[in-house]
Amino acid sequence: MIPASDHATEPALAPGLYLVATPLGNLEDITLRALRVLRSAARIACEDTRHSQKLLSHFGIAAPTISLHLHNEKERVAPLLDAIRNGAAIALISDAGTPALSDPGGYLIAQTIAAGLPVFPVPGPCAAIAALTASGLDTSQFLFAGFPPHRAGERRTFFEALAQHPATLIFYEAPHRILDSLTDAGAVFGPSQPAVLARELTKIHEEFLRGSLEELRANLASRDLIRGEIVLLIAGQPANATVDAESAPDLAQQVQALLAEGLTQQDALKRIARQSGRGKSELYREWQRCKGRS
Repeated sequence: MIPASDHATEPALAPGLYLVATPLGNLEDITLRALRVLRSAARIACEDTRHSQKLLSHFGIAAPTISLHLHNEKERVAPLLDAIRNGAAIALISDAGTPALSDPGGYLIAQTIAAGLPVFPVPGPCAAIAALTASGLDTSQFLFAGFPPHRAGERRTFFEALAQHPATLIFYEAPHRILDSLTDAGAVFGPSQPAVLARELTKIHEEFLRGSLEELRANLASRDLIRGEIVLLIAGQPANATVDAESAPDLAQQVQALLAEGLTQQDALKRIARQSGRGKSELYREWQRCKGRS
């Protein structure tokens, strides 16, 4: 355990909500400011108090904790805001990394701002940024898209909406869903699309897989067990990809032409799928979007 510093020499924190980034795995990644804030906070709101207690105990931090997760966040807000109004400094941490980034805390932050109370970011570790900088993909522009939907159809639609995006795309994914996500991403972006998978960042078994979406899928599919927190990065589309897409026949025009020949909507989509090599469900969702824009 690293001993705590002399609290008497540390200036008191101004009242407010402090968003404290904590290590992804390697405890050496904690910042000096994060330690000072956590030691000086009147209370620490944690995604999981049991998980966070290991970190706090390691650094000799004895501030009281309170749980704040997806299922209780709204009921926790009022007493925390009252504490800040009464002069308290409240720290918010997640299980790892930057709080409120695909983690609980967004509602608390929004309500704190709406109440006219200060919010202070205490920056530090972030899995998305750590993976991006070490990926070898373009870092000049990127889009963090969080977790893909759990259901296959919704996940395909989610990826399709990003299919022509020029920026490097960053996703979080759970180990038990990563193969499904890689399969659907390959179907939408193309199996040869460059991608990087980062697993267990800053931990003992940290791993980067670089290659095409299909190569990443095949690599993981060959394993008996997939473990750890996962960041998936997919290269953005090149500048000419939009031009190529615009040169392709418009789906709405294709369907209307086949309907004019007497085919039903279902048969029209089946024929287009067969001729283009695309999935019927993918085309059906695109057709629904076409009708919504008309």
